[in-house]
Amino acid sequence: MIVSDRQGLYSNVLLLNRFYMAMQIISGRQAFILLCRESAEVIDVEDQQFHNYSFEFWQELSLLRMEEKLLSNWIQSSRQKIEVPKVIRLINYDKMPKTTIRFSRKNLYLRDNRQCQYCGKQLSFNQLSLDHVKPRSKGGDTSWENIVCSCTKCNTRKGCRTPQEASMQLLNKPTRPHPLESVTLDTECENIEAWQPFLRTRKIA
Repeated sequence: MIVSDRQGLYSNVLLLNRFYMAMQIISGRQAFILLCRESAEVIDVEDQQFHNYSFEFWQELSLLRMEEKLLSNWIQSSRQKIEVPKVIRLINYDKMPKTTIRFSRKNLYLRDNRQCQYCGKQLSFNQLSLDHVKPRSKGGDTSWENIVCSCTKCNTRKGCRTPQEASMQLLNKPTRPHPLESVTLDTECENIEAWQPFLRTRKIA
């Protein structure tokens, strides 16, 4: 029997398929249902190392962490507090996650971490300007790989030139984001760091 702690049940948990590929973000409540059914296991990430735990072992580990006062997010069962895992893995589900994400102004904004990709200035959505890295006048297309967020000042300075021609450096190479990237960037929670090993990283230009 689970006596719920509301914050724990509604926290965010990253769900992986059998091949450790990120599928979606679920609630703590959904995660515990999968664990209780033995359909999933906990993946604990520490110093970039993965540890696989059954639900039974995770409960024992939660007891130890509780004694050491290391529990930060938990639910209360009829017997003890159980830590809400940050990542769980489906044991038998091997379908692949979606490989596409809608190309939109909002998703570009989220992919670029709300920053001008030339000067690093933090932008509100209304301040957002979109720049073609390779200008359309030079054959540049409108795609994930050729559009970045920029402030009006940098966009004006660059004009119809490439970054090299304008002596401007991109902070990040524009790439097609992971399907979950827009979700994780738009989610204010402590789980993000633990999710990073399972999400596609971006290359610095």
